[in-house]
Amino acid sequence: MIDALEQADAAVAACFDTPVWAARERDLVAALDATHHLEQRLAAVKLTLVRELDGRGTATAQGASSTAVWLRDRLRLGVGAARRLVELAATLDTVPPGVRDALVGGAVDVEQVRVISGTVETVHAVAGAEAADKAVGVLVEWAKQFDAALLRKLGTRILDHVAPEVADAAAEAALRAQESRAARDRHVTVSEQPDGRLRFSGVLDTEAAAMLRAAIDPLTAPTGPDDTRTPGQRRHDALADVCRLALRTGELPEHGGDPTQVVITTGYDGLTRQLGAGALDTGLQLTPEAVRRLACDAAVLPAVLGGAGQPLDVGRQRRLITGPLRRALVLRDRGCAFPGCDRPPRWCDAHHIRHWADGGDTSLDNAVLLCGHHHRHVHRGDWAVRLGGDGHPEFIPPAWLDPDQLPRRNHYHRRR
Repeated sequence: MIDALEQADAAVAACFDTPVWAARERDLVAALDATHHLEQRLAAVKLTLVRELDGRGTATAQGASSTAVWLRDRLRLGVGAARRLVELAATLDTVPPGVRDALVGGAVDVEQVRVISGTVETVHAVAGAEAADKAVGVLVEWAKQFDAALLRKLGTRILDHVAPEVADAAAEAALRAQESRAARDRHVTVSEQPDGRLRFSGVLDTEAAAMLRAAIDPLTAPTGPDDTRTPGQRRHDALADVCRLALRTGELPEHGGDPTQVVITTGYDGLTRQLGAGALDTGLQLTPEAVRRLACDAAVLPAVLGGAGQPLDVGRQRRLITGPLRRALVLRDRGCAFPGCDRPPRWCDAHHIRHWADGGDTSLDNAVLLCGHHHRHVHRGDWAVRLGGDGHPEFIPPAWLDPDQLPRRNHYHRRR
């Protein structure tokens, strides 16, 4: 085998040195076809070798944790490609003879074999061995005309050709299984970047994907010949527009006791003179231009701050800390006030320092913002909460944690 491969290597090297510029176009096309055919046959040989080496345990004997890791280092492959190579090599003994012969003969490539094997396995489970044998012949013929992606798509209707009597029932079952997988795998991941931007990714199920496209597609078209935004930027702006529309409806659920909203804090003089930056309730800054733009379509609520930067008491004769009082609390605490916590205001509850049930009033002097975790911790723990001389909250740790019980503050949130 080694001698044959060395001869093939020498022949390929000679082909590389051939001046292709002098060849006729017909010969170039024929050479391309022959190269691809040879490449597929070599892939089949590689799979055979990987299967044997994996079976012998060569990788672990040489100190690697797995054959895939060994291949990654030996052949300088990506670990994903190495794993796929091992997985496909392991299926060589189980793939139908017709598929294996097609691979060895160069009629199909590795990715097509993967598709055919999976499709035939499904047909066997649904319609039995006879239909699976028919499917092999049909799929191998299709593979001579279509790439792996199109072959996979065509394979979803293979039962129409090899077992039409069960095709409809199988299609319905497959659709239900697909729906179940989509429901299981749906997710959206949102990661905050250091500069305040968000990176998000995820997988939407079919229904949510259709709604998202219906919502943003009409908003992604260029606004005119002078629109220089990229398609990605237009999709970004369309998503922002949809969020603005949702916020305007007033039908979103309350968040932290207030209607869902974007809260920006800025000085009155800066707002009117177009000079002052603004702060989101997350602590991030906005330019004066952005503040002015948002103020054009927003409710502007006055709040008077004391000398130490704390809002004046806007207490109410009620138990719930909502409305103007909560906004004042957000202005003062800017997030969970527990030492070391970075949770923003929208994740926080308003906690009565002296409990309402114990006669505590609903006022700024008797309230503190706490995230859900620290709210529960304070209620069941030994920490004490009070306002310091400057009107900002501080926490007294239990004696078992700090015998001196020195007051602690949250220094994560920025203060004005």
